[in-house]
Amino acid sequence: MRDDWRDAAIGGDSRAIQRLLTEGVDIDCRDRFGQTALMLAALHGRDEAVCVLLESGVEKDVTAKFGLSALMLAVINRHTGIAERLVDAGANPRLRGSGAPGFAGQTALQLAEYGGLSDLAAYIARVGH
Repeated sequence: MRDDWRDAAIGGDSRAIQRLLTEGVDIDCRDRFGQTALMLAALHGRDEAVCVLLESGVEKDVTAKFGLSALMLAVINRHTGIAERLVDAGANPRLRGSGAPGFAGQTALQLAEYGGLSDLAAYIARVGH
């Protein structure tokens, strides 16, 4: 993953994301930890960047280290609006974490419940595919 692409995702710079996509950056490329721009934007609570990436056709269900997806990262970091947006966009809420302590075998719904995010858990249960 190029540094400018990673920085744009982490910083939530939607204009830079759009420019880099126009230049041909691979929307689903991964950093050294296997994380995509969508995962980094979700992790850091960058709603506008998440929107731009979703509108641009990003893969929603990529998982990286410990089997965590962008949706799971949003839930774990309590970015409920982003988690809801990802569910609405079709992110799979049934993916399971694979190895991180406390996350192994857990779905986004279970992570929300465990994290005390009852409204988000109810939303995922109601809307999730």
